[in-house]
Amino acid sequence: MFLDRGFAETTMQMIAESAGASKETLYRHFSSKEQLFAGIVDRKARELSGPDSALARGGTPETVLFDLGMGLLHMVLRSPSSSLFRILVAEAPRVPELGQLFYDRGPGRTVRRLADYLAEATEGGELRCDDPRCAARLFLGAVVSQYHLQRLVLSNWKKPGEREVRTHVRAAVAMFLAMYRGS
Repeated sequence: MFLDRGFAETTMQMIAESAGASKETLYRHFSSKEQLFAGIVDRKARELSGPDSALARGGTPETVLFDLGMGLLHMVLRSPSSSLFRILVAEAPRVPELGQLFYDRGPGRTVRRLADYLAEATEGGELRCDDPRCAARLFLGAVVSQYHLQRLVLSNWKKPGEREVRTHVRAAVAMFLAMYRGS
């Protein structure tokens, strides 16, 4: 409903009716429309950096970064994710807590989890990241920034093929490791 109607035009009553539930039942699970939206963001963030993710599984930096990069770029390239982002950008000035919820539970959580992994890999001698948070932001930006921007603003945008995606993520990993490889 958020994608079809926008955040401001969607009410908890509409969501409850669409789900075949009462508004009271919906409020038992989510205290507000913002919290329901945050639940959607939480689910997306778990896909990317939750317990079943490359970050949780561990492995070599090459493997972890490649798997994370692939998951992130595929998420950005999917239509619902971009539509959700557009809604967020439009609504955040009117509902600032929505922007904060999105960042904290989505991109911010991924930055924190990647920074934690990079700190551990630095402690283990696999990487040299004096500032793991900065390194995490640099890697994530290298993976998504141009594709995300194109996806959001180009009307004639065409989704890249899997080969291009893999090549791009491999290049981002290689660039990152050239900077942060342990000695």
